[in-house]
Amino acid sequence: MANSNTAYGLRPIGLVGAAANTTGVTQYEIASNNTNAIYQYGIVVPTSSGVVDQAGATNGGTTQALGVLMGVEYVDSVQKKPVFINYWPGSGSVSVDTNHPVKAFVADNPNQLYKVASDATLSDRATALAHVFANASLGTSARTGSTDTGSSDSALGVSTIAATATLPLRIVGIMDDAGNSDYAAAGIPLIVRLNAHYNAPTSRFDSQTTATSTGL
Repeated sequence: MANSNTAYGLRPIGLVGAAANTTGVTQYEIASNNTNAIYQYGIVVPTSSGVVDQAGATNGGTTQALGVLMGVEYVDSVQKKPVFINYWPGSGSVSVDTNHPVKAFVADNPNQLYKVASDATLSDRATALAHVFANASLGTSARTGSTDTGSSDSALGVSTIAATATLPLRIVGIMDDAGNSDYAAAGIPLIVRLNAHYNAPTSRFDSQTTATSTGL
């Protein structure tokens, strides 16, 4: 049978070492004139303008990630009231009072673990297990999502799984999920962490731990 969920971005599920997990977020800002849609559970990166934006490349990219977007708050310019929404639809789709910041709430713990669906078959559990501790990119775009749900439609690219250190995701496990256990179909829930994290004290970008994206 096909799996019930096949693409939903990176959903926070816990911390490395089973540390206490509150799915805590840090408040950042999105530029009020940012036309890019940034979806819930999509990767965001820090920029040299002091704001966050969508991932620097469609597969997750090599820009150090800050975390994933959990939600947004802005003040509506017509109603003059705060609006809470689970994604940023882009400045052309909302009426923003620019006297107030567009707040972005990001799950940004460098030890955060995420659930992500595979975009293709993994054949069987033994094959999937052999991919644990390997790296991968997102197979479906890190930048796209549903305007109906506000959620990212990213999934892990099975064809990209390799030992290559510059890939953005590290596979650390497989989730037990009875509704998504058909290894012959897309949608197997894998546990990953961000392979290069902006807030990590050391990473595969050791010489660039303070680098930010200058453009997307």
